[in-house]
Amino acid sequence: MREVYQEQLGEQAEELASMSAMVGAAMERATKALLEADLELAEQVIEDDVQVDEARARAEEHAFGLLALQAPVAGDLRTVISTIHTAEDLERMGDLALHVAKTARRRHPNAVLPPDVQPYFAEMGRIAVKLAERARTVIQTQDVEAARGLEEDDDEMDDLHRHLFTVMMSPEWSHGVAAAVDVTLLGRFYERFADHAVSVARRVVFIVTGKMPNS
Repeated sequence: MREVYQEQLGEQAEELASMSAMVGAAMERATKALLEADLELAEQVIEDDVQVDEARARAEEHAFGLLALQAPVAGDLRTVISTIHTAEDLERMGDLALHVAKTARRRHPNAVLPPDVQPYFAEMGRIAVKLAERARTVIQTQDVEAARGLEEDDDEMDDLHRHLFTVMMSPEWSHGVAAAVDVTLLGRFYERFADHAVSVARRVVFIVTGKMPNS
């Protein structure tokens, strides 16, 4: 019976790792759609988002089933509860990729981003995908040091986000208010994506150590 229970906990981790891979792929495609005004790719991200929602529902259903049938305690209870919160974070990451794709679709056939900020978003997209991949690995390995390492990538994202405001506030900005609004919102989507990836990693630290890292 205990072996079956441990298998179920392992299956939960794999469900979450799969979700992390899904949202990373979604953000990668959404970024490409944004940079290249690729309507087909944007539509793919939008259509595929339901898979992330369904994955969250499955993860939560399995977690509540374990709570009801196994009455876990101590470390196992931390794992099950953290699964519910992690699934929520990962779904939100998928939603943020969805928002990027919808922005690209809304402005099509025009490009959303002025040329002078495109490199920023290319880099922010790269970091976002990297964070999702590292979160996936951390979920699978429960490597505390690797989990804590996500903070560094998040710092890179925050730096890029701050630089965007420097560009928009510059006297050389000539792209108008609408473009500034788009850039502001999109920058926030990427920043929040990174924040949720870090939250996932912190929950892994909590599972292993019993202590939630300081924000």
